[in-house]
Amino acid sequence: MKLAQNGSSQPAGAILFAAIVFAALLAAPGVTIAASYVNDLFIFLDGAHRIASGQIPNRDFHTALGPLSFYIPAWGYWLSGTMGGAMPSGMALATLVLAMPIAHVLSSRLHPLLALLFGLFLLLVLAVPLNLGESITALSFAMFYNRIGWAALGALLVMYLRPERCRPWQEGIDALCAAALTLVMLYTKITYGLVALAFLTFLLFDSRQRRWVATAIALILISGIGIEAFWRSTSAYIADLVMSAQVSGSRRPADLTVTFIRHLADYTLLGIFISLVLPRTRNLRDLLFFGFCAIPGLLIQNQNSQPWGILTIHAGATVAAEMVLRLQVQHSSKKLPSSSFATGVPLLLMAMILPTILHNFMALGLHSALAMTRTGRVFDLPRFAEIRLISPWMANEKTLMHIYLESIESGARALESLPEAPIKVSVLDFANPFSAGLGLLPPRGDSAWLHWNRNVNASHFTPPEQYFADVNILMQPKWGINPAPLRELYRAYVDTAFEPLRETEGWAIYRRKAQEVATKAPF
Repeated sequence: MKLAQNGSSQPAGAILFAAIVFAALLAAPGVTIAASYVNDLFIFLDGAHRIASGQIPNRDFHTALGPLSFYIPAWGYWLSGTMGGAMPSGMALATLVLAMPIAHVLSSRLHPLLALLFGLFLLLVLAVPLNLGESITALSFAMFYNRIGWAALGALLVMYLRPERCRPWQEGIDALCAAALTLVMLYTKITYGLVALAFLTFLLFDSRQRRWVATAIALILISGIGIEAFWRSTSAYIADLVMSAQVSGSRRPADLTVTFIRHLADYTLLGIFISLVLPRTRNLRDLLFFGFCAIPGLLIQNQNSQPWGILTIHAGATVAAEMVLRLQVQHSSKKLPSSSFATGVPLLLMAMILPTILHNFMALGLHSALAMTRTGRVFDLPRFAEIRLISPWMANEKTLMHIYLESIESGARALESLPEAPIKVSVLDFANPFSAGLGLLPPRGDSAWLHWNRNVNASHFTPPEQYFADVNILMQPKWGINPAPLRELYRAYVDTAFEPLRETEGWAIYRRKAQEVATKAPF
C-alpha cells in the first residue's frame, strides 16, 4: 500500500506543478491579449467593476450565468489591481484552485501515465485564453466559463472509477472534491452543474461508492443553503435562467446532428475504447456510464458558442483506458492470457488528447509572450490600458473587432466631453464597457449583456421600467453588435423617459428627464 501511495503522489505532484506553471504564464505579465470576442470580454470586465462597486450578481444586475462567472474576474481584478489583469489573474486563480481536486481524483483512480496526460489536458483547457476549437492566434477570454465547466465535469466523470490507490481519508476527500467540482459548475454555468448532479445521482447506485457520494450531495445542499444566506438571489437567478431558456433554450434535431458530425472523430475513438471494455465487463452500469459521456456532453456543446469540444467524450475514453489496464492486471494475476490491445491503450488515448494539449499550450505560451512584450493595439479607455487587441494570425489588417473597439473609444470620448461627469451609464447594445473603462458608478437593475435571440428577444425581455430605473445616461450606438433590435424594443420607453443630450457620428447620448434617479432599482 505504501508503494501505491507513493506512486499516486507522483502524478498528483506533477499536475499541481503544471497548474502553478500555467497560472504563472497567465498572471505574471498582468496584461490581457484579445484577438476576438472583445464584446464578450467587456461583459466580465463590467461584472468585475460592478462587484468592486458593491453589486451582487442577479440581485443587482440580470445574468443567466452563475455568480462565479463574475466573481472570478472580480477576484482577478482585486489580485492584479488592474482591469487588464482581471481575467488572466482570475483564471490563474481558478486553475490553481481546480487543480487540487483534479490532482486528487486523477491520481487516485488512474494509472500514473493516464493521470498525467488527462490532468495536463484538463488544466490546459482550463488555463488557455482560447475558445475551444479555434486557432492558436484567436486569443480571447470569452466564454471562459465553458472551459471551467468542461474541466470540472471531465474530472468528476473520472470518479466513476473506484479508487485504485486508497489514501487516508479517501472517502472524505472524494466527497469534498466531488462537492467542490459540482458547486463550481452550478455557480458558473448551471447546465454543467445539472449534468454533474445527475451523474452523482447515478453513482448512488454503486454500493461501494455510495457513502462518499451521499456525503458529497449533502455537502452540496448545505453549501447551497450557506451561499443563499449571503447571495439571497437564487430565485432571481432562476428567473434569469428561465427567460434565457425561453429565448434560446430549444435546439432542433438538425442542430444536434451537425454537432455530432463535427465531433464524429471523437465519437469514433470513444467507440473504439468502449469496444475494448464492454465485451469484457458485460456490465450494464458501464454501458450507462459511456452513454452518459456521449449524450449529455452533446447537449451541452450544442448550447455553447464553440466550434469544437465535448470533453465528456475524452473523460469517457480515459475511464475506458483505465478499465482496460485494470482488466489486464486482473488477467495477469490469474495467469490468464492478456489482451494485446491493452499495451496500446495509453498510446491511443495520447493520440486523442495530445493534439489539444499541444494546441492549447502553444496558445497559452503565445498569450504570455505577447502580454510580456505588450504587443498589440492599446484599448484607449483609461482603465483598459493593460489590454491589447491583435489581429488573428498576427496580420496587420483591421478586423471587425478593431472597428468595434474604435466605436467604443469614440463613445468614451463623447462621455468624457460632457459638461457634467456621467454616472450610471447604460448601453443599448451587447455590453457596457464604459462603467469599467472610465471608472463610473454602474446602474442597478439592468443586464450584464444583451444578446439578441440568445438572452433577449421581442417576446422575452426585462420590462423597461425595471431595466432603466436606475439609469441616468443612456448610450445608443449607431453601429454595434446588435443595437437595432434593442433600440426598436425599448424605443417607446426611451422616448418617454429620456431626452437627447448629445449626438456624435457613432452615438446618440440620452439623459433621463427626471432630476433624480432611484438609488436602487426594483429587481
